[in-house]
Order: sequence, then structure tokens, then C-alpha cells
Amino acid sequence: MEKDNLFRKTNKDITAEDIDMLSPLQLAYIGDAVYELLVRTYLLQKKLPVNKLHKATIEYVKAKAQANIVHMLEDTLTEEEQTIVKKGRNAKSHTIPKNANMIDYKYATGFEALIGYLYLKRRDERISEMFEMISNMDID
Repeated sequence: MEKDNLFRKTNKDITAEDIDMLSPLQLAYIGDAVYELLVRTYLLQKKLPVNKLHKATIEYVKAKAQANIVHMLEDTLTEEEQTIVKKGRNAKSHTIPKNANMIDYKYATGFEALIGYLYLKRRDERISEMFEMISNMDID
């Protein structure tokens, strides 16, 4: 089945060493897209009109929600995963968040870095486990 995955085909030559050399912000860049696609796909089953889908998506992907999620997942993360979150959280971003406080923004970056890392490492089962937990959380 993986050979048919469009996204996996786009960079099939990336090695574990290459992934380990990516900056936390590069991991977060990928993780942001992966997480948003997961959320959007998940919300489709709710059979909401598009404008409500968009509003529901924002509730999952805004920095405050992602910061809450990473705090709620903390006890379930492996040592390796916690390290990735910390690196993402501590990364020097030159972006000033518009709709979030800086602490939430940093934790959200850590969360996105983790999702990006797991995705690039092809740990889809782990992402799925985490997203199952997320979908059962009250994230506000």
C-alpha cells in the first residue's frame, strides 16, 4: 500500500540520517501540514458544511490547542519524542505569533516538530495512536 502513497513518493530517498539533520523548524514545517491534513480528514466524517469544517479545523490547529495537546500527551511520549518536542519548543523562530501567546506558540512548534519527525521517520502507526488520543481530548 505504501508504494501508492503520493506523499511518500515525493521524497523516497530521504534517510534516517537526513531526517536527524533537519532543524526543528523544518520538522515543524512538515508536521504542520501533516497534522492539518489529519484533522481535516478526521472532520470530514462529521458531515459539516465547509464553513463549519474550517472553524472546527481551527480549533484543532491553533497554537493554544496544540500546546494543550502536547501537555496532555506528555506522559505518553517516549524519551525520543520528548526530546523532539523540546528541540521544537526551544527553536529560535523569527516569527511573532499573531493570535497566540509566545509560550503556546513554542509548545505548538514542538508538537508540530514531533508530528513532522514521526511522519518523515515513517512512524505512521505512532501518529495514528497519538491522533486517536487527540480526537478523544477536550482540547480547549
